[in-house]
Amino acid sequence: MFNGSGMLVQLIKPEFEELIQAKDWVGLKDVLSDVPPVDIADLLVELDGDIAVVIFRLLKKPIAADVFSYLPSNKGVELLELFNKQQLSDVMVNLEPDEQVALMEELPGHLTQRVMNSMNLEDQKQVKKLLGYPEDSIGRLMTPRYVRIKSDWTIERSMKHIRKYAEVAETLNRIYVVDDNEFLIDDLRLTEFILADPEDVVESIMDRSFEALMAYEDQEEAVKMFAKYDRVALPVVDTDGILVGIVTVDDIIDVAEEETTEDMQKMAGMDALDDYYSQTSIFGLVKKRIGWLIVLFVGQILTALTMSGYEEILKQIVLLSYFVPLLIASGGNSGSQAATLIIRALATDDIKSDGWRKVLSREVLSGLLLGTLLGILGFITLIAWGLIGGDPLNQELILKASVVGSSLLLIVLFGNITGAMLPFLLSKVGLDPAVSSAPFVATLVDVSGIIIYFSIAVFLLSGILL
Repeated sequence: MFNGSGMLVQLIKPEFEELIQAKDWVGLKDVLSDVPPVDIADLLVELDGDIAVVIFRLLKKPIAADVFSYLPSNKGVELLELFNKQQLSDVMVNLEPDEQVALMEELPGHLTQRVMNSMNLEDQKQVKKLLGYPEDSIGRLMTPRYVRIKSDWTIERSMKHIRKYAEVAETLNRIYVVDDNEFLIDDLRLTEFILADPEDVVESIMDRSFEALMAYEDQEEAVKMFAKYDRVALPVVDTDGILVGIVTVDDIIDVAEEETTEDMQKMAGMDALDDYYSQTSIFGLVKKRIGWLIVLFVGQILTALTMSGYEEILKQIVLLSYFVPLLIASGGNSGSQAATLIIRALATDDIKSDGWRKVLSREVLSGLLLGTLLGILGFITLIAWGLIGGDPLNQELILKASVVGSSLLLIVLFGNITGAMLPFLLSKVGLDPAVSSAPFVATLVDVSGIIIYFSIAVFLLSGILL
């Protein structure tokens, strides 16, 4: 087998398309028998739904379900529309409960009941229970397919129980110990049972120390827990401590990717997409982007209005206008850097939402250092500019250079503080810190930067202004 999904797909794609063209379904079945489900899904994405449905019939039922789980949501919905009741049932019964829930969340209303009716009563009950948890909660991610035992069982009895339910369990990496009321009291590695004396009771290998997720917590908390404890699976309990399911690392990888993508899109000054970029319509893209563009446009109007208030100064000292883009861009860049650092630190729990005082002191100091360095560079740049333009090195040129240098210091400092504190402020009022995006910070700094710049100009150049 070849390593690398993209390479394998490219290698078999010509043969795959040729067999479809010839309607050689037997040959196609042989070709697909050794292809991983994720690669089969890649091959199906660009096919017409009718052809994709035929190919699904060639696959073994568990493989077909795996392939379906890897399809983009819009392609999955397209195929479900074409499946007959038996095909729907075959796919749904072989999906994990969390995958069934994820699919139901994506379905249009007219298809939801049809898919639900294709499932057996037990699966329907599980899906409805999981859908009862809040959207984006850990409860929506979990699966009830795990192995649990009692502390007073012997190791031998426990191993028989594990072997009995191993096939339906999503993972055997951890075995969960519960009491008579289903309260979670421990989770144990399978190797501990293998190494223990068969006559010993489970209690003898327990330490009653475990980490668990809460079903009603946000999915982001699960990402943090998996990263912190480096686990393949974690148990999920309700508010009373009763074991209700487990979450596995493959689901967390998907959540981490979604959360990172969402944060990146929000930091770019837009609403997060509901689907992959390639699966989002032009209208959908415009809808997600236009809101913040309007907000930022209004912000730039404020910038223009602020500059118009200093029209007389600009008429008298035209040189000052040349440095406006440099100054506000430096402040915006500094603010964007600070906002990005703090948003990421909050997301990874590197800093807590109540740690703003420490962050403020750090960003004031770093802002002063950055501003001083850029201020010196700006001072030297304007002096050189003037000398190259034929101006003498006199008090007026030095004052103009001082305006630029000191403005850079204060604007960069203000940008740093604004970018660092906005995530805390938004978090405090219950908003996602990621919305303190780079464009949003830059717009704030634009307006304040112009006020700082021209206020310093009026103060230092009052002697040469008419």
